[in-house]
Amino acid sequence: MKPTKGRVWELLLGLAILTLVVCGVPVFRSAVLAQGWESNIRAFEKQDQVNPPKAGSIVFTGSSSFVRWESLSEDMKPLPVINRAFGGSEYTDVNEYAARTVIAYHPPAVVVYAGDNDLAAPGPNTPQSVAKQVQRFVEIVHAQLPGTWIYVLSIKPSYLRWDAWPRMKEANQLIKDYVRTQQRVEYVDVATPMFMGQEKPPRDFFVEDGLHPTAKCYALWASILKPVLMRRFGPKASSQLSFGGNPDEATGIRALIAR
Repeated sequence: MKPTKGRVWELLLGLAILTLVVCGVPVFRSAVLAQGWESNIRAFEKQDQVNPPKAGSIVFTGSSSFVRWESLSEDMKPLPVINRAFGGSEYTDVNEYAARTVIAYHPPAVVVYAGDNDLAAPGPNTPQSVAKQVQRFVEIVHAQLPGTWIYVLSIKPSYLRWDAWPRMKEANQLIKDYVRTQQRVEYVDVATPMFMGQEKPPRDFFVEDGLHPTAKCYALWASILKPVLMRRFGPKASSQLSFGGNPDEATGIRALIAR
């Protein structure tokens, strides 16, 4: 008996679904999530039309650990910065939108934080694949902006994702090894100092979810990252400045963290 036209369509639909299940789920998932982030990127672009960012600003991009850094502009003064991070993103997403969140601004430097979501749970991502995505990010940025400096922050430890920390630690080492081979790329380790010499980071480095940083943790990050940026992008008269114009500021922040 010959199948009816309706039956043929049912078979074709079933075959399409099976194809997605067997080999296309990551692509389908990526497409769905990309649509969600597209609205974030368009919001950035609309914001730029209303309030154009200052030329020469350093771009911060990546996932929610940067999105939630509400004191970023204040913490980085006198360096001008633009925050173009979007929560939930992985390195593949950061790479997909790099043209619009990084290259469009022609920044002297870009600071990126991602990899946290990539290795959060068992899945297709591995320390090796994350390191490859970091390499891809560098290639994308330097293909268009060869003079731009790229600062890659290490993946942070957290209580919520403590089981994934061994994979994250391995990824950090691979990223660090790769960065050493590149020009105008620097690895910034914020993970190791977060342990404060203990087996785990202090609990008050994280908000209630055990994942995202508190103001205290961001103060630590700023005390590590800002001097690195200031050495290269601070005011020309900064030879007498230690940390944002106040020689005692870095010491003060470290004292705050130690409380």
